[in-house]
Amino acid sequence: MTRPPSRFRSLWVALGFVLCAFGLLGLILPGFPGTVWFILAAAAFSRGDPRWEAWLLSRPVVGPLITDYRAGRGMPLRAKWIACVCIVLAVGLSVPRIPLLAAQVAWVLIGLAGVLFITRRVPTRRSVP
Repeated sequence: MTRPPSRFRSLWVALGFVLCAFGLLGLILPGFPGTVWFILAAAAFSRGDPRWEAWLLSRPVVGPLITDYRAGRGMPLRAKWIACVCIVLAVGLSVPRIPLLAAQVAWVLIGLAGVLFITRRVPTRRSVP
């Protein structure tokens, strides 16, 4: 992969940290998936600075999740169901509390994107007998 120009590398690193912040929220908040954000953060770090990517991959909680995803191992079916149900519940319970219709639509679209990403793009890990 070709490296982006140096002026963009710092933007990729900054984006990586923003995505890490979303990932941390996902570890804390029920119904908000964190792994997807860390996978995206690793991709951003890989474009910006491989040292930050290595740092993220060395984290004990999220490193193995990112490595499993990159290796094509995916998520167990049960975890996919739980993640999708949590997204739907979180969006469904929070939309009525959002005062602006445009923000409600945006929030529903973000939730839908999360569910579609999990169901369509993340492989299902099959148990080894």
